[in-house]
Formats: sequence, structure tokens, C-alpha cells
Amino acid sequence: MGHYANEDEVRVSMTKSPIFTAFKEHFSGKPVNTELAVIERVRSLHSDKHITTVGTRSVDLLGYAKAGHAQATLITAGDSYLSQRDYDAPASRMESGDGELSDDIDFGHYEYAWRGRNFPFYRVCWYDDAHGSMSFQYILSERDGDNLHAASVDELIMACGKWSSELHDEIYVFDRGCWQKNEELWKSVQSASWNDVILDPVMKETLINDVQGFFDSRAVYEEVHVPWKRGIIMHGTPGCGKTISIKALMHSLQEKNVASLYVKSFDSCAGEQSSIRNIFYQARVMAPCLLIFEDLDSLVKDKVRSYFLNEVDGLESNDGICMIGSTNHLERLDAGISKRPSRFDRKYHYKLPGHQERVLYCKYWRKKLSKRSDLAFGDEVCEIVAKLTDQFSFAYMKELFVQALLAIVGGRADDEDADISDAASSLKVVDDSTKLAKGEETTESTADDASAEKTDEAKSSKVAHRIPEVEIPEHLQDNVLLRVLRKQILALVKDMDNTDDDEVAEPKSKII
Repeated sequence: MGHYANEDEVRVSMTKSPIFTAFKEHFSGKPVNTELAVIERVRSLHSDKHITTVGTRSVDLLGYAKAGHAQATLITAGDSYLSQRDYDAPASRMESGDGELSDDIDFGHYEYAWRGRNFPFYRVCWYDDAHGSMSFQYILSERDGDNLHAASVDELIMACGKWSSELHDEIYVFDRGCWQKNEELWKSVQSASWNDVILDPVMKETLINDVQGFFDSRAVYEEVHVPWKRGIIMHGTPGCGKTISIKALMHSLQEKNVASLYVKSFDSCAGEQSSIRNIFYQARVMAPCLLIFEDLDSLVKDKVRSYFLNEVDGLESNDGICMIGSTNHLERLDAGISKRPSRFDRKYHYKLPGHQERVLYCKYWRKKLSKRSDLAFGDEVCEIVAKLTDQFSFAYMKELFVQALLAIVGGRADDEDADISDAASSLKVVDDSTKLAKGEETTESTADDASAEKTDEAKSSKVAHRIPEVEIPEHLQDNVLLRVLRKQILALVKDMDNTDDDEVAEPKSKII
């Protein structure tokens, strides 16, 4: 039997948007230039209107409205839109709540009100094999003769574009070929402080003055006709403070209105050279800014080395850009990057913390645990732990205190492990509280170390870690925290020695 359309079906059919129909027909047939096809059909359906085309990344009309600066309403009559309903779960299972529902709209016709005027527009998104994700907005306005631009629309674009170019509690992250505003990274950076960075005091002060002084010295650079740009490389052993130093820099520079741009990868469907060009273009737009290349040796491969260096050298002006490159393997960097002033001018070597840095780190944890009277410990305990943790990175020091704290809180302070107990014989018990250790060697972090290109891992490879011989005063034998720390030190040293030299000996700490 045939099907006869009822009145409701006829009414819905009549309200179907010709633009939406054309959009569907286009992707059902032989591919053509989508951008051209869309604008031609919009013009044919709205021949009495002025059509202004703008990209969504530079002029985010919907984001501008969501922030409360305009009102945007999706026209849903006749189902003339293409939408995907999404569920956004809480950031983690530890957070309460049911999550949120959202819509990802690839085709939509919107009513848009701004400053008492209406600016209806189409938002159209598609994927292009050559250029990746494409997204445009087609704003309709009354014609004003044969003028190329509509003055009222230009006012909207100017206001929305300015807002879109600014960071609003966000940090730019470059990944998969494009820049994205990342709110979670911004939140993470807010908790970073130079108080949490334990380094050699001279190196720490030099680094802070180096970066902050650069952004305060524009007039000096201009006076002597030197490009106002800077490059810094942080290198050395994993887990020794490079990432937390970068976060602390990012946080402290917010007061100077310096934007932070973090490069996660050069990978892109348009190619790595396109990514590099995009990265430096955005940095020039956002200057003054901090441009961060974490794991620089992994990012700059041989096939893009020359292109990267051309951008660094500044065939276009790089004024106001301070580049921070980090690497665990300075020797893997091309000499054109690591040994050429005016590209990356200064190198900071993050060695394994020396004795004094380990003492400071213990005191840092003492402050963190100050509210727990049962975990109180004095300077003498800090000295002992610092001596026992020779060759520990800050990452291992952190793991030491975290595991010791968990053991105490979990009631496992008195648990005995056979292997740990056997190894504990190297910890002597004596009455003389002033005699702590023998043969202590102190290593301090310094900037521009002459032997920096030999990493600490290479120096100590193939050599088993040895716990220094430390004498524990009798009056500290009942200190619960020290007893648990001693056990955890032994366990961690065993873990270090069971790690192959070619493997990553500890979790890599990355910004994101």
C-alpha cells in the first residue's frame, strides 16, 4: 500500500532549510570545494542579504554568547541542524555529581542578538582531507549598497574577535595541529609556586631573574637595537625539578600579563612544518609570551630541524617571545640548538639534588606535615634522611615521603619485609648523636655547568646504588617517621637497582 503524507509531515517538509538540504546533498555526491559550495548556496538563498564569512577560531560567536556578551539561539524548526549529543562525565570518579550533557553541532542556524541588534548566522563544520577540521560562520545582515563589508557586522567581529584572542583563565596548548584553550592546565599551574621548587639557591635566583628580567627589559633591548627575544634550555636528570620550575614560571608571569603557550606535539595532518609555522605565528600574536617546548629533543626531528631553526631565528619578528625548552638528554639536541647563542641563549643544568637541597626538601615536607603532631621531626632527622638519600632525585624523594606517610596513616608502620630487614644492617645504632656519616659527597645544581652535556644518568650507569653508612643516634630510634623512612629508602634503592639502564627509571613528570 502507498503512503500518504499527513498534514504534519507536509508542514515539516515545507519548513526544511534549503541550506541544510544542500549541505546533505553535497556530502552525498562527488566531493567538491565545500567552502565554496556552502557560500554559494547561502548567497543564492539570501540574495537580499550581505553575507560575512568568519572562522570560528578567531571569532567565537557561541563562546562569546556563552560568556554573557550576546544571546545565541539555535533554530530547531524542521530539524534543520546536525547535532551530536554528548555526555561530559565529572573530571574524575572522585568528584561528585552526575556530569553534564552538551551538544556538538556541525550545522546550525542561529538567531544572534548583540547590543540590541540581530545578526542571524549559519555555523557549518566539516572535515577536509587536506586541512583537517574546518569551521565557518556566515553572518547575515542588511545590504548597504555595494559595500564589501557591513559596518554593523564589523563591529560585532571586532568585539568578539578581541574577546576570542584573549585567554580567560586558560592556557594555550598546541596539539594535533591546532591551538586549544586549556582550562585544566591553567588550574594546575595556579597551585605551582617557587616555594615548592627546591634548587640550589643561586641557580634558582638566576633563573627567576633571567626570565622575569627579560620581560622587564624591552626598553633596554630596543635602545641597543637587539631583538627582544630569549631562549632557555632546562636539561638534566628526570625528576629533578624542570617541570615544576616551568609551572612556577608560568604562574609567576601571570602577574606581568605574560601569556603561556605549551607545545605538546608537532604532529598534524597538514605536516610538522605547518605546525611549526602555526606555533610561531600564534606566539607572535600573543607576545609577550612564554613559549614552552617540553622534551625538545623529541619534538625537533632531523626532517624539520632547518625549518624550526628558521622560525627561531626570526625571519619574522620574534620580539617578546621567551622560549623554554626542556630535555632529559642534552646530548641528543642538534648543536645548532644547544650551542648557538641567540637561539637558546642559556642552559640550566638540573642535576641530582645535592645534600643541602635534600635537607631543604625534607624541611619542605616537614612544613607540609606541620598539622600532624605525630609526624613532627627536627633538623637532625632532616640531616639523616638527606644523607641516606644520596643519588635520589626529587621525584624519588617525593615518593619516599608519600609512601612513608601512607604506611603510617594505614597502620603499617611496624610491618617488616624480610628483604628490607636484611638490608637494614647498613644503618648503625650508636649513642654519639654528632657522628652521622662517613665519606659524604655533596653535589649542587649550578647554571651553565661546563660538563653539563654528560648527563647524571651516564655518570652513574652500570653502578649499583649504595646506601651511605649513617649512624642513627639512640634517642631517635623510637621516631616512627624516621623508622618508616629508613625502610622505604631501602625499598626504593632496591627498585633503582632493578631498573634496566635503558628503561625510564622513574615516571616522567610532564605539564600535561
